[in-house]
Amino acid sequence: MASSGFSWMLPDHPQLPKGKPVAVVVLDGWGEANADQYNCIHVAQTPVMDSLKNGAPEKWRLVKAHGTAVGLPSDDDMGNSEVGHNALGAGRIFAQGAKLVDQALASGKIYEGDGFNYIKESFENGTLHLIGLLSDGGVHSRLDQLQLLLKGASERGAKRIRVHILTDGRDVLDGSSVGFVETLENDLSQLREKGIDAQIASGGGRMYVTMDRYENDWDVVKRGWDAQVLGEAPHKFKSALEAVKTLRAEPNANDQYLPPFVIVDDSGKAVGTVLDGDAVVTINFRADRMVMLAKALEYADFDKFDRVRVPKIRYAGMLQYDGELKLPSRYLVSPPEIERTSGEYLVKNGIRTFACRQRNLQGTDRRFNETVKFGHVTFFWNGNRSGYFDETKEEYVEIPSDSGITFNVAPKMKALEIAEKARDALLSGKFDQVRVNLPNSDMVGHTGDIEATVVACKAADEAVKIILDAVEQVGGIYLVTADHGNAEDMVKRNKAGKPLLDKSGGIQILTSHTLQPVPVAIGGPGLHPAVKFRNDIQTPGLANVAATVMNLHGFEAPADYEPTLIEVADN
Repeated sequence: MASSGFSWMLPDHPQLPKGKPVAVVVLDGWGEANADQYNCIHVAQTPVMDSLKNGAPEKWRLVKAHGTAVGLPSDDDMGNSEVGHNALGAGRIFAQGAKLVDQALASGKIYEGDGFNYIKESFENGTLHLIGLLSDGGVHSRLDQLQLLLKGASERGAKRIRVHILTDGRDVLDGSSVGFVETLENDLSQLREKGIDAQIASGGGRMYVTMDRYENDWDVVKRGWDAQVLGEAPHKFKSALEAVKTLRAEPNANDQYLPPFVIVDDSGKAVGTVLDGDAVVTINFRADRMVMLAKALEYADFDKFDRVRVPKIRYAGMLQYDGELKLPSRYLVSPPEIERTSGEYLVKNGIRTFACRQRNLQGTDRRFNETVKFGHVTFFWNGNRSGYFDETKEEYVEIPSDSGITFNVAPKMKALEIAEKARDALLSGKFDQVRVNLPNSDMVGHTGDIEATVVACKAADEAVKIILDAVEQVGGIYLVTADHGNAEDMVKRNKAGKPLLDKSGGIQILTSHTLQPVPVAIGGPGLHPAVKFRNDIQTPGLANVAATVMNLHGFEAPADYEPTLIEVADN
């Protein structure tokens, strides 16, 4: 909380003028890596981004977008859009996702909160069901957190536990599911030795069972519901290890797309259906691929598919997955409390901000973005906060996404439409700041389609040109950056950096985010000619961008913000 002497008024920058419109462009999934045929950004025709990179060296640099730079536990943790946009907007580094859960588990605070006490009411007579991604990838979940939660819940009264696993193969190597299941089975065996009825109850691959996002395909969630809640699936096994090994042996099988299965007892009955009085926890800490299941578990009025049977349960998420929808209403770990974001400061200092309003989420900055990234450019930028700071100085625009098709089918997405809206906002003269997120390189990169991702990167570059041309027309300033890497490296590599091959000799496609740094470029006719990037910040990251943007508007940043990336040269 702010101290009694706190003021929202920002001091003027001693050398940089006010009054120049600023465009902030965030390229989603656009990192910097070595140039080869698997670097889709390098392969694509991207003359605008190339000109920024190869132009004035003092106007282009790289910053960290993963690990500790965005509040995650270690530099082995890939960044994502949520934590990236939190850092971009907050100007400070807050414990995030996995790190928040780590802290809550280590301190025991997770067991003292309202969420755990709520599900604990089911321990005496019901079953505790844990649903989520079985992986150590650290993007959506982590196996060690599941292990600690199993231990903690069993020590606090859980007598009957069922785990519903989703195999990964996207954020970790395909085939790693077998080892993860063996580890989990060993832990559950130890619990059974202590008299706790604990076992795996169902499973399936993350991209085919449960973990859809942005309401792209509700059948994915229904397959999970049928297996996890109803105990119904086309494949039945006596153990999860048998299930995963058998299903992986099928032609073209992989962890991401394993079909749903249930574990049955000797009589053929599913061992882990969800019944009245049970407790359910979705263990993923990342939100995007849990929101749809959370709706199915929590909403009484639900029409996306026939749930057949809706047990009366106590449900909590590991975290709250949608702050605007307050979904789920109960959660084990509270989100970071991010106050005094750059967006709020700037609005309170008179900066008229143009933001994108997306489906079911109200943003606070003038930031255009496709529906697939609805929370990243507004809600997350503003510290996990929905609604306007000052509706007289802000406006939201929604760009609807294509529906019913995968992103590699239409890799240009809505990049040009987003850019045109941003251009119009700049040319209108109504706004001091326009911010956009261009999602192409990330969303198409996740499909693993290299050719389509090249097209996506080209489309994003064309969109940047439209915006920068408008900045030129109005005498403004631009800052172009990204939230994390993805499209710059589309192949899995060994420790020597060489592409990994599968059994048939083909390359192993990388569909996840990366650990690569991302660019920050500044320029425009309104930029003070003596402005350049500093070279005295040891490890700059995304959180340094907020103070930089404040400077571009002619303000000094608050003292506790990460330092600005720019300085005004003496000459």
